[in-house]
Formats: sequence, structure tokens, C-alpha cells
Amino acid sequence: MGAEGAEGEAKEKSDLSSEHRDAATLATMAGRALLELRAGPPRFTDVGAAGDRLAHQLLVTELTRLYPNDDVRSEEGLEHVSGSGRLWIIDPLDGTREFRQRDRSDWAVHVALVIGGVAVVGAVALPAIDITLSTGAPRELAARAESDPPRVVVSRSRPTEVAYDVSEAIGGVMIPMGSAGAKIGAVVLGAADVYVHAGGQYEWDSAAPVAVAEASGLHASRLNGDALRYGAPDAWLPDLVVCRPELTDAVLAVTTADRRPYY
Repeated sequence: MGAEGAEGEAKEKSDLSSEHRDAATLATMAGRALLELRAGPPRFTDVGAAGDRLAHQLLVTELTRLYPNDDVRSEEGLEHVSGSGRLWIIDPLDGTREFRQRDRSDWAVHVALVIGGVAVVGAVALPAIDITLSTGAPRELAARAESDPPRVVVSRSRPTEVAYDVSEAIGGVMIPMGSAGAKIGAVVLGAADVYVHAGGQYEWDSAAPVAVAEASGLHASRLNGDALRYGAPDAWLPDLVVCRPELTDAVLAVTTADRRPYY
């Protein structure tokens, strides 16, 4: 990229107050619509699929209205293409399986804006606990007692090998949880300390949560330590690390050892 292009991109990233605000507003709005759908009388054979469609339509419609010159990529597909270089990546309902169960709170709505491959704006709504995490108002990390074992959030149904390896190496305890947004949200909120994943995710699973995590001062990267990049033609992004900064070296010492084939 030439000097003029780099300067233009830096300027574009410098004033994103409207985008920060709108990402949080839309994620919250979609989350409330999902709560209403789930709490209402049964009208659908599959409330999870209905929730996916509802939140997808709401977010894509509003983003296209607010930012007609931007692209929009959803879990459902690339919905709006302008070629401007700005890409909204959304996951209308992260944790469809958890959403189907009325007593579960570990699901989320993700809205992120990517510029130049970097998730610079993000909002993660956790509707069931009435919290929206946003890059517009980053959370300050709570202090962690060094005497407590690090808490590693893992899949409820299929914890990955790398999660076991990291937990063992740092003397951690594993906490089962649902969606990726809920797991990374738990780290941001201080309810967990580490999230490591390998073996299968897409850009919409992590773009907004990673933006929020980094804005709060957490470490986020690929398992091999490389920066997370978004907006590739192939949305497959199978692995990541999100953790408290003081645990970064210990976690990456495991995930980068001998370039193990976790991913």
C-alpha cells in the first residue's frame, strides 16, 4: 500500500464514533428481538432457525440502510457488496443450540466492522444477561488474584486438545460454556481468563468478540501468535487465542511449541 493509501486508511480508522455506537445499538436491538421471540408462544418448528433468520434480516437491513457503501458479510452469506473496502461481519445468533434452551444464557449477537483486515469496531450483545460489550465503551479488566488457578473456557460438548494442553500447562481449571461470543465475553467480564480454540470457526464467530477483547486490553491472536486478519475471500478462520495479558506468554508457549498441528 502506498503512502497516500495508508494515510487514507489511518484517517478512516480514526473517527469511527458513529460505527461504534451503531454496532452496539444494532447488536442490542437484535438481542432484544431474539429474547422476545424465545419468550413468546411457540410458533416455529425450530425457534433457533427462526431466530437466525430474524436477527439476520434485522442486522443486514439496518447496516445496508446506515452504511450503503459498505459490504456486509453474515453467517448466512455475503449479503451486500459495494467494494468500498469496509466490511461489516455479523453473526446474527452465535449459539443457536443454546438459544433453543430457555434456561441458557451463553449465546450472543455479533456486529463488527473490518477495515484493512483488522476488526476495528465490535459489539457483542449477551441478551440473556442484559449486557452489550462494545469497542465504543471498552470494559476495564478486573484484577485477578494470582493465587487462583486460571480459568479456561471450553466447549460444553467438545473441548479441544489445545484447551486441555493449555489448562494443564498453566495449572488452570476448565469451565464449559456455549458460544464463542459468550466465552470471549466471559474473559472480558472477568469470569474467565483464557479462551483457546482450534479446529473450526469462521470470521463471524470471532471478529466482533476479538475487537471487543482487544479494546479491553486482552491479548488476541492465532494459535501460532500471528495477528488475526479478517475479510479474506474464504471466511474460514479455525483457531484463536484470547487471554489476559499476563498469561499470554505461558499460553503461547504451549500453542506455538514445535508448531503443533492444532489447526
